[in-house]
Amino acid sequence: MTLFCECAGAAAILQFYSVARKGYVSMEKVRKSDEEWRSALSPEQFEVTRRKGTERPFANAYWDKHDRGIYRCVCCGLDLFRSETKYESGTGWPSFTAPVAPENIRTAEDRSWFTRRTEVLCARCDSHLGHVFEDGPPPGGLRYCMNSAALSFVKE
Repeated sequence: MTLFCECAGAAAILQFYSVARKGYVSMEKVRKSDEEWRSALSPEQFEVTRRKGTERPFANAYWDKHDRGIYRCVCCGLDLFRSETKYESGTGWPSFTAPVAPENIRTAEDRSWFTRRTEVLCARCDSHLGHVFEDGPPPGGLRYCMNSAALSFVKE
């Protein structure tokens, strides 16, 4: 149910699910230059989120985090994943079975590294988050394999 309105000269307004508000809220689409992103993010966060990089497995902030809370986009703060959907995939990256709401992410085909994968991006600011694979646990069978550098965590 992502609603998109872009009137001449007006900011794009989208509807996203907010965990804190337990419902949908209107937010502007975030658009920044590379220079603005570079000044707001660490070098690793910039490389991962804006250049579609990846971090090392088993050497990142959230691969083994077990606290209850919400994982948000490090660039714009949008709620992305709940800790209840996080599971141990054995890959060395934080893995989730589902996003907070389908509207909060978007996917795109990724043909890099001589393969075809499904990239996961933040629907509000287009940050590269990671990839989704069809080898996750039941019932959905999906594994959202995310980069810790693309996430921030807010403890419950």
